[in-house]
Amino acid sequence: MTVTKKVNPATANASSDEAVLPAGAGSPGLGARELQLTAGEFRQIADLAYQRFGLDLKRGKEALVAARLGKKLRKLGFSTFAEYHRHVLADASGDALIELIDALTTNHTSFLRERAHFEFLARAVKEEFRAVTTLRVWSAACSSGEEPYSIAMCLAEALAAAPARRFEILATDISTRVLRAAERGVYPISRFDDVPEAWRRAYLLRGRGASEGFYKIKPQLARAVEFARLNLIEPFPHQPPFHVIFCRNVMMYFDKPTQQNIVERLSARLERDGYLLVGHSESLTGVEHGLQYVRPATYRNHKPEKAGGLFR
Repeated sequence: MTVTKKVNPATANASSDEAVLPAGAGSPGLGARELQLTAGEFRQIADLAYQRFGLDLKRGKEALVAARLGKKLRKLGFSTFAEYHRHVLADASGDALIELIDALTTNHTSFLRERAHFEFLARAVKEEFRAVTTLRVWSAACSSGEEPYSIAMCLAEALAAAPARRFEILATDISTRVLRAAERGVYPISRFDDVPEAWRRAYLLRGRGASEGFYKIKPQLARAVEFARLNLIEPFPHQPPFHVIFCRNVMMYFDKPTQQNIVERLSARLERDGYLLVGHSESLTGVEHGLQYVRPATYRNHKPEKAGGLFR
């Protein structure tokens, strides 16, 4: 049997003889010992990230890789990026691989980030989905939990006058580190600056003593959110379809073929007339899909009903 290895086209033509790049170049204070990232080592790391996570590290990202992984090499005591690459491959637990992806990607997020999406969700719940008893929402790149908890607060407010209706939120991410933080549901008070005061009183517990300066998501709200680890380029586990899928600020890390694959599979998990929301800095331009553009960063799974009986 012939196995075809998935290769990142952005690094396919790189030569290991090309110039080396110091780790932390242009970033003073990273340590006296200078680490060098060769073109060959960059290709190894870029190919690994692409094969395992779909992360598209194009040529020109050498400085970013050297700076972010250089700190980890020093911490672990490795003298070359090749040694670190071998360490990641040899780690049977997979933890080193997760740490690599954590280092190379940005987990920046906030509560009610890109507020327009939450305003749109609240309207959809009251109007288009008003007949839905149990609303299902998927936060497909949930990071440390701010997005799914924002969704939960938004839905709780929107359904406050309809106690017979409920909601379920699936929150997934590739990083076990951020998922652990998300499940704790504890955040500095400053993270809630954009959350209305009435929501804070309704859905948060203020810390005391050693927890002073922190809020914790109230258990009754947290119970509506199920966290799970998921790599978006791997097969999705079976789930009932969702009315809304948030997959925001993650498409930017993928090349077009990977985006195409992910969008196709996300679309297949939407209810009829369900919505896919992407980041406002992202676009599905160049990606073929059967979704209907609604507004910036918002797409609808609109499939006309088939006529039956004598009328076809």
